[in-house]
Amino acid sequence: MKKVLRFLGYTLIALLVLAAIGITFTIGWRPFIGPKARPLTARKFEATPERLKRGEYIATHVAGCMECHTPGDWMQHEVKLDEARMGAGQPMPLNGLPGRIIASNLTPDPETGTGNWSDDQLARAIREGIGHDGRALFPMMPYSRFRHMTDEDLASVIVFLRSLLPVRNALPRTEVIFPVNYLIRSEPQPLTEPVQAVVSTPVKRGQYLVAIANCGDCHTPMKQGKFIPEMDLAGGRLLEGPFGHVASANITPDPTGISYYTEDLFVQAMRTGYVGGVRKLNQIMPWSVFRGMTDEDLKAMFAYLKTVKPVVHRVDNSETPTQCKRCGAVHGLGDKN
Repeated sequence: MKKVLRFLGYTLIALLVLAAIGITFTIGWRPFIGPKARPLTARKFEATPERLKRGEYIATHVAGCMECHTPGDWMQHEVKLDEARMGAGQPMPLNGLPGRIIASNLTPDPETGTGNWSDDQLARAIREGIGHDGRALFPMMPYSRFRHMTDEDLASVIVFLRSLLPVRNALPRTEVIFPVNYLIRSEPQPLTEPVQAVVSTPVKRGQYLVAIANCGDCHTPMKQGKFIPEMDLAGGRLLEGPFGHVASANITPDPTGISYYTEDLFVQAMRTGYVGGVRKLNQIMPWSVFRGMTDEDLKAMFAYLKTVKPVVHRVDNSETPTQCKRCGAVHGLGDKN
């Protein structure tokens, strides 16, 4: 009997060791012990006219904060946001999400919004993915891209958010299904060093803007919840909601992407929502956000996109969706890849 118990004990220990090794080299321990988070500080961002203006520009026309966090009519080609409820939050208008995902009320309402949040709670949420209550934010909030936002632009965005009209809008809590609710705990990464950006050339400026405009999240296909790194900006990510069922476009400079775009064509598409005045961009492509960007910034984004790695990936929403061997999704011209 003692030998049997000893054998069972050794077997249990061996299984625990193997499980520990497996966890260490696969999903890691963050899903079990919680997300990485730096301690909060007492920093407060001084409100200046310059910051308010810059923050409104970034939040409204570049980063898309207001589009995600404001109720709007997604049935229209140009999404009309409810100006009286700007930043008041909403359930995300996308199908197929792993649970109920809520874009928070960002207005300074003290009961249902951010009125009682500190500046650093907002800063940590925007760039590091830690909610005001310490939880890991669902990465549809693109904090992995926003971590490239400079300290000054971050301060400006928070100054702008503080200026919003307080709106009482009680929203349900985000509820992410198992096991995704545990897996996302590995996503947040603390920032402990100053963040700056080199914007001395159009290409560098464009690289910064493409990052904080979150182009990569929509235009990079995913497999098993992870972006396919060798297909950065190559399109094919499926998006479904009140706007319809579409796959994002390949925006690399490959012939299957936007090699035919000129600078003027790019700016025109972002201003009007039409390519060449003919082909309509779906409203989930936030052209109605980007239309408010300056010519200089739009041209810089295009200058950068011309330098990214060309990726062969045919995506066409006007064609019958078929299985794509390249990205694994079902989209137009998928069988031609």
